[in-house]
Amino acid sequence: MQPLNIVFAGTPEFAAPTLEALLTAGHRIAAVYTQPDRPAGRGQRLHMSAIKERALQHGLTVNQPASLRSPDALAELAALNPDVMIVVAYGLILPAEVLAIPRLGCLNVHGSLLPRWRGAAPIQRAILAGDAHTGISIMQMDAELDTGPVLSHASTPIGAHENAAQLHDRLAMLGAQALIDALPRYAAGELQPTPQPQEGATYAAKLRKAEARLDWRMSARDLDLRIRAFNPWPVAETQWQGQQMRIWEALPAPTAPAGPPGAIVSANASGILVVAGEGALNLQRVQLAGRKAMSAGEFVNAHRLDGARLE
Repeated sequence: MQPLNIVFAGTPEFAAPTLEALLTAGHRIAAVYTQPDRPAGRGQRLHMSAIKERALQHGLTVNQPASLRSPDALAELAALNPDVMIVVAYGLILPAEVLAIPRLGCLNVHGSLLPRWRGAAPIQRAILAGDAHTGISIMQMDAELDTGPVLSHASTPIGAHENAAQLHDRLAMLGAQALIDALPRYAAGELQPTPQPQEGATYAAKLRKAEARLDWRMSARDLDLRIRAFNPWPVAETQWQGQQMRIWEALPAPTAPAGPPGAIVSANASGILVVAGEGALNLQRVQLAGRKAMSAGEFVNAHRLDGARLE
């Protein structure tokens, strides 16, 4: 196909494979839009986004407006004369004036099978809900949040032990391929967007740190879903001897030992077995506050757990 003049908008690492794929396919990236540099870390130094780093590596023009609603920002975007704007986890709502600028509109690479999991955290919410499948939607953007008509879907099963970090990486690659497959057909008028059905629509609310606190009265299955969904952030946590204990990895146990929820019934190199409201979890990788994450075996070698209880 004839290379397109593209404006790319994205911020986190999830967007990087799509940007790379567009460049590999020979499209012209007129400019990359990404969130302004933010303070991060203990020193609160300004850090550039993952997409800004990639764009600079490729010598691309980078724009970082705090908003796209100002006349100057709109004029700057219009002057690029884009055929299409590709948006992947950009983090800013695009006003109607922006949506109207590209000749072919604005396309979004979204990490769920729309209309399920519209919103900020579709990957984590899919795991948390125990969904068997998720995927990518290539969507033509409108003025609402993830409600635009869909050009194509790409589905994938969620692994029985897959966490959000692992699923994130798989979906990022799947999204890049789905866009590259859809874009030429869309530009040629061969792929028509299909309105989303209202039935089955759900909202993927932004994650809150408070959600990471585990309640051992829950079933082992639900606790396992939370641990997987909250890896790598905010990371599931509990209390052990008055200290924060983060749980990075766990496996539901095949048997259900007796005891009150949170009771540790065994601890060895194969895991730390904790009673849940229904069933039990075998903790595989944990971390105390201010310490590095370690395997269950390493933790057991350093700490006595006889008769202990997690709260």
